[in-house]
Amino acid sequence: MQPQHAADIGYSPPCSIFSAVIATVLVYLYRMRNLIHLDDWSPEDIHQVFSLADKYQAGHGPRFSGSVVMFFPPTSLRTRVSFERGAALMNLQTILFPSETLDKPEELTDIAKYLQPWTDALVVRHPDITKLEQLASATSLPIINAMTDVNHPCEVLSDLYALHHDHKIQQLRFLFVGADGNIVRAWQEAANVLGLNLIQCCPRSLAAPSANTIEDLHDAIRSADVILTDAHGSFDQRLAPYQITQELLNEAPEGVIFNPGPPFMRGAEISADALEHRAFVGHRFKASLLPVQQAIMAFCIRSF
Repeated sequence: MQPQHAADIGYSPPCSIFSAVIATVLVYLYRMRNLIHLDDWSPEDIHQVFSLADKYQAGHGPRFSGSVVMFFPPTSLRTRVSFERGAALMNLQTILFPSETLDKPEELTDIAKYLQPWTDALVVRHPDITKLEQLASATSLPIINAMTDVNHPCEVLSDLYALHHDHKIQQLRFLFVGADGNIVRAWQEAANVLGLNLIQCCPRSLAAPSANTIEDLHDAIRSADVILTDAHGSFDQRLAPYQITQELLNEAPEGVIFNPGPPFMRGAEISADALEHRAFVGHRFKASLLPVQQAIMAFCIRSF
């Protein structure tokens, strides 16, 4: 009888088991120390960020002695101000570059390795998410996604943080009104990790991949607890029937929350009178960007 090979009897040598465990730990640490896709994180990671945000909001979050390198375009407003102000309050020096710095011919792996001894994290807004992924693969520095063309995890986390104070977010019915884009995809990532009930309302041909879609806005809004929007962009004409108005908000359930994604355009995805409705929370909710983005930086730096 021929002796069986270890692989034939399901045996793994100790070194193989050890290597597999190390690989699993490294993958977890990679995901934990970076925020590139929200569904790389676990519900516990998000809970820890929210707990840290509570501390920062109360004025006694962790402080550091170091710096954060940030890449932002001139057009960034809310995310940039709240990251820069948040870092300053955490005793982190901000070193700011335009996003285009990452487009020069120098390899991103070299940029990451040069920056590693001098800073504690990289906060990056760039349309190309692969830039962030390349930076993350080249350095042990935390990489924080401040928006790409694929997603916008920090903004969605801040909205969820604002919601969770008064609601059990897993019990809410989220309605996203608009076409495929980085905002709805960020909400999909949140739905994946937290088990949210998320429906997208738009023509089916404009929906995000794998979205649970409904085309009739009146039907959709009658069962929504939270209404989210994004700019219509190049689909302005096709999405004209999907404008959120005060009249539509009156059809929604009592206590509905209307949280349009900024920058919102009056006369496009929302009417001017919709902002006068009691459901509108847009400006108030975005105040959460400050403590949440402080918490994200602290969580990622401490994990590193």
